[in-house]
Amino acid sequence: MNTAQLDRMHSGKGFIAALDQSGGSTPKALAQYGVLESSFTNEEEMYTLVHEMRTRIIKSPAFDSKYILGAILFENTMDRKIDGEWTADYLWDKKHIVPFLKVDKGLADLANGVQLMKPISNLDQLLDRAVERNVFGTKMRSVIKEANATGIQEVVAQQFEVGKQIFAKGLIPIIEPEVDIYSADKEKSEEILKEEIQKQLGLLDKDVKVMLKLSIPTLNDFYKELMSDPHVVRVVALSGGYGQEEANEKLSQNHGLIASFSRALSEGLAVTQSDDVFDTKIAKTIEDIYKASIT
Repeated sequence: MNTAQLDRMHSGKGFIAALDQSGGSTPKALAQYGVLESSFTNEEEMYTLVHEMRTRIIKSPAFDSKYILGAILFENTMDRKIDGEWTADYLWDKKHIVPFLKVDKGLADLANGVQLMKPISNLDQLLDRAVERNVFGTKMRSVIKEANATGIQEVVAQQFEVGKQIFAKGLIPIIEPEVDIYSADKEKSEEILKEEIQKQLGLLDKDVKVMLKLSIPTLNDFYKELMSDPHVVRVVALSGGYGQEEANEKLSQNHGLIASFSRALSEGLAVTQSDDVFDTKIAKTIEDIYKASIT
């Protein structure tokens, strides 16, 4: 494990850029950027186009370690290069930004008010490649739709079980049990979720470290106790469908919680923009998310 990266993630100022849209969400991400599905005819062409989009974001002067601590990549992005360097190496060597990898394979069907992760059949091999590519940590997502205690317990138990496997490979897992922001009982779900996370943290061996990626809570500073747990490197927030302005406003009310935004980060960017317009737009976005993350 890279101790310089660990120290940066634990105490650095800034946020995490989520550039990890995978197969199912990639067409939506490209469409938001102005690249329609008619622009590609197969998966390889689609991934080439999204890599070009991510490369443009990463190479922008605004994508700077002054504001950004880390970046989450999709597997296909990890296996591609920027200016002749593997993407993770480029992020750290050229930008001093810590690379993460999304490892989950999507969501299972809804049961007990939640969506567990689908089985990750090749996880060991994927983690070995991540280590070879100098990735620091991983991210995996589940979704909580209802305040169902059984379902939430299953989600958290699954996340921590896989998280321990990831940590054993020398990587820091980002555990992401997302609470649907449109849930009718979101606040109750968050209460159950925090209790289950605290239980699982209490069961970890002394040296195990994790990160937590959570929906911005209904009650401000609700996850403050999790931030001080010795097992927790950092607690970060997903935008979860909030627009950029609303996500920043809600985030700024939660002290110590930093952003790990995807849609809110790329909002307003377009393939047709000149480099000057593109860089000006993303610079404003990054600065706004940064300000909301350092409260």
